[in-house]
Amino acid sequence: MTVLSDLKVFITHPHKCSYLEEKQAQTLFIDPDIEINPQVYEQLTELGFRRSGNHIYRPHCEECKACIPSRVPVDLFNRKRSHQKIWNRNQDLQVIEVNDINTDHHYQLFEKYICERHRDGDMYPPNREQYQSFLCTGVGRSRYFCFYSGTQLIAVAVTDFMENAFSAIYTFFDPFQQQRSLGVYCILWQIEKARSLGLIYLYLGYWIKDCRKMSYKTDYRPLQLFINRKWVALT
Repeated sequence: MTVLSDLKVFITHPHKCSYLEEKQAQTLFIDPDIEINPQVYEQLTELGFRRSGNHIYRPHCEECKACIPSRVPVDLFNRKRSHQKIWNRNQDLQVIEVNDINTDHHYQLFEKYICERHRDGDMYPPNREQYQSFLCTGVGRSRYFCFYSGTQLIAVAVTDFMENAFSAIYTFFDPFQQQRSLGVYCILWQIEKARSLGLIYLYLGYWIKDCRKMSYKTDYRPLQLFINRKWVALT
């Protein structure tokens, strides 16, 4: 069985940061040829690593520490008024868990989302191969939650399931359903789902104070941040 001490890591050459202009980034990767068992994956997540496809990584930038791992202790979370309005607004949706999202049906929603919301990002223009490697592969712990309005698929949350936590890997949704605030609702739903399963945390990925796309995570309090190798509550 693989343990943390068995892992090999690699680091990328400096490259343009995807989140902060004029910054150079480096990324630490776990050797993708090593089979990661669920226990080690959970330990890595607790140490601030994230998953993208088959790659488990963590930012490792010499001059910048802006990417801070974040998580929500689900039992302590209480919806604020704006959250409750969004929650109520979406109670007509049906959520179905599926084993696979490598279908035209799911990809078309992903493509629409990237083209409307992330034209300035690394995933634009979208393609099927990129979609498959990013969201349809992993370490065998993924759950795919599909949100339907009637028969219409309007959102998909890709979530990794661990012994004591969910890790929100990625969410994509119909960008023309703006009144529903689907990005927010999917996080609220995952918090409630984790709580119903007796899990402790929902990992939200990296919080970056000066990046608008990542700064929203402070809306989900109490939020814990991984700073100096310890999880501390955001004050």
